[in-house]
Amino acid sequence: MKYDVQKFEQFFKKKFEEKGYSGMAVTIRGPEGKIFEKGFGKRSISRDLAPDGDTVFGIASMSKSFTTLACAILQTEGKLNFSDPVCKYFPDFHIPGTPDECVTLRNLAMHNAGIPPIPPLEWSIAMNSVEEDSEWYREMLRTAPNKMETIEEVIEYISKGDYRVIGAPGEYMSYSNEGYAVLSYVVDKASGMTLEEFLKKRIFEPLGMTRTVLDLDGSEARELAGDNMTSLFERDDDGNLLEDDNWSVLPPFRGCACVKSTSSDVTRYYKMLSDRGVWEGKQVIPEEAVEILVGREFPERKRPFYCFGLEKRLIDGKVVCEHTGGLHGVSTCGGFVEGGYSAAVLCNEGDLDVQDFQWVCYNLILGLPLETTHYWAEPSGKEFSSPGMLFGDFCSQEGMPAHFIVTMEDGKLKADLGWVKTELKYCYGSVFAAYDEETGRRVRVVEFYIRDGRAWGVLCGNRIYQRVEE
Repeated sequence: MKYDVQKFEQFFKKKFEEKGYSGMAVTIRGPEGKIFEKGFGKRSISRDLAPDGDTVFGIASMSKSFTTLACAILQTEGKLNFSDPVCKYFPDFHIPGTPDECVTLRNLAMHNAGIPPIPPLEWSIAMNSVEEDSEWYREMLRTAPNKMETIEEVIEYISKGDYRVIGAPGEYMSYSNEGYAVLSYVVDKASGMTLEEFLKKRIFEPLGMTRTVLDLDGSEARELAGDNMTSLFERDDDGNLLEDDNWSVLPPFRGCACVKSTSSDVTRYYKMLSDRGVWEGKQVIPEEAVEILVGREFPERKRPFYCFGLEKRLIDGKVVCEHTGGLHGVSTCGGFVEGGYSAAVLCNEGDLDVQDFQWVCYNLILGLPLETTHYWAEPSGKEFSSPGMLFGDFCSQEGMPAHFIVTMEDGKLKADLGWVKTELKYCYGSVFAAYDEETGRRVRVVEFYIRDGRAWGVLCGNRIYQRVEE
């Protein structure tokens, strides 16, 4: 296939400059090798350095599929099974009101164990990282029951049950970093080595990912990177760009957020998955393990479906599996397209949505107009028949409480997310697209869960906010 990489670069660069982001690296691979690789912006403003495909970035939650692939490899070797109950590995693990035997590794991997958004990850970051003074930081220090630096402390909080469970295991998907924290340590127990050692020996080295490491504070990554490691960027309240090298440290969440890598290395990984475990003509990962990870068990549809550490969906009739990531100084997206293609976009500024940059990469691969968007739900132009069922305050307790307040104003359904006020435009079923009232920018897709005549929860992005009872 012939690619107009010059047109792609011009389009990508213009989009990057219009967004005003700090720094970014992008790599695209296909059956013929690297199709495109380039850095944009700065990896250090203070030293006036640019990023490239070998610059080491954090990849945050993109780390999750490495952990689940480790589990899948171990399943092919008979050392664990995703159907195993979690209590087999951690007898003290409980979800209140749920039989221990009913909560499996599969539930943790698919975020459907019933665990709602809870604060241990935020506590862990605040208690173990170098942080600027802020309302969030002070509140985390005030509310944290301990340093949240061991898996036992995470499990103790889950088992204590100071939260409202979201349904039975397997019933609802709500993103849970805590579940992946537990999976990290299951790998330790089942493999007889640390997750860090397993990933290096079984995944990173066979794929030639020489600039990739799972480490907590960035020290190993910095040594491995030499001078080519990004600084981290955030915006202050006035929109000014701040630069530092203070990586988020969250010890028990190692396998769900702590891999550091490059756009070049990450696309090696995703291309291998697209090729069913083959890299450069060699079967480096069992094909069965890739099938377990994202295979026929999971549906192929336009709406993303969360498999084991990757979301699977159809774009232009092709299977795409991808994941995003975000932490301090980290906003990323990466994935693969069936047929031996992969792409990764790594950005060194936190709290950004870079998925539309990933879409540009997919568009190049698929031969689509570069500006094509790939939203899975679009406004229908119709009105929802029972808006009163949706009114209310819905809350997530992941760190600082986050609210989703639904009202009707001037005949329009509105949702106040705290940081942005939106208009909800009806798509289908109980699915809506939320648009920023001021800018008209699409913010996210939400889905309401309705029972007994009113919504008890709303899936906001990938987390379920539950109704605040008066």
